[in-house]
Amino acid sequence: MTTATGSLSARSGLNVAGSSPSPRRPRQFYLWLAFLGLAKGAAIILFLCHHPVAACCLFVAPAPWFVWQVTVPSARGFGPVVTGFATTERAVWLTIDDGPDPATTPRMLDLLDAHGARATFFFIGQKAARYPGLVAEVLRRGHTVGNHTQTHPCFGFWYAPARRSAAEIDGCARALRDAGASATPWFRPPAGIKNLVLHRCLAARGLTLVTWTVRGFDTISRSPASAVARMTRRLRPGAIILLHESSPRVSHHVETLARMLAHLRREAYTCIIPPLDQLRS
Repeated sequence: MTTATGSLSARSGLNVAGSSPSPRRPRQFYLWLAFLGLAKGAAIILFLCHHPVAACCLFVAPAPWFVWQVTVPSARGFGPVVTGFATTERAVWLTIDDGPDPATTPRMLDLLDAHGARATFFFIGQKAARYPGLVAEVLRRGHTVGNHTQTHPCFGFWYAPARRSAAEIDGCARALRDAGASATPWFRPPAGIKNLVLHRCLAARGLTLVTWTVRGFDTISRSPASAVARMTRRLRPGAIILLHESSPRVSHHVETLARMLAHLRREAYTCIIPPLDQLRS
């Protein structure tokens, strides 16, 4: 299995090096913005006309769309999000979040080697700075790394302003670079959570936002069998698979990877790093 890179076509809408630092928002974002202004203005008028219940309902009416865009990893209202890749082969992209960790990363690398699989590890900057040797080992074994923020602020990232968002991205990029990783084109936000300024920050840095096609909720359930069963229900060629790694108290992540790799082998899937020009938003 090989790793490949390429340039994205202009029509893909994805952020790559050299793209504009101020990408145009999707049309639905501007429609929502117009609705937001109209709803707030109408709510004020209703309130002044002594219709407080109707005013409150109209005031909060734009909120569900915003919450959906922030919390649903595949939502594209703020900008493009990679959720799969084009392929004519039985190929998938394995992605592993939240490392590196000495309790899990080496064991996962051995499993990947045993199955001839390639994966992308989305590393947290603080951990990469603590274990630079693990980052180097991942690269030495033919895998790639992605940016998963500096501190993984999953509870506060949705409202992070531009300065904080940039600091999270740049801090992780610096840690990966110091560990020997060349510039990575991929970024994954913590828990797939986005904010209003994220796409502009990524475009300015030539980064593409990558989420996933299938996940097993392996950070919630400690049953590897259940996690694999959830992932295999929606498995298809071109899928991006989300897995995790962490400390010994949640070492079921290693077993989840082992079971998933065994299933992929039985179903004749290969695990590759897709070229950039095959990513699909």
